[in-house]
Amino acid sequence: MDYIERVLEKLKDWAGRLIEALLGPEAQPEPEPIPVPVRNDDRRRR
Repeated sequence: MDYIERVLEKLKDWAGRLIEALLGPEAQPEPEPIPVPVRNDDRRRR
């Protein structure tokens, strides 16, 4: 049974490599931008 599990893991690894080679690397989620606080000085200028 252990042999079958090792073979399945190898096949899974090879399939992943094949898909990556054909379609490109797995898409990574884009990092969320960090909000930057902005001072609003409009009230002082008027």
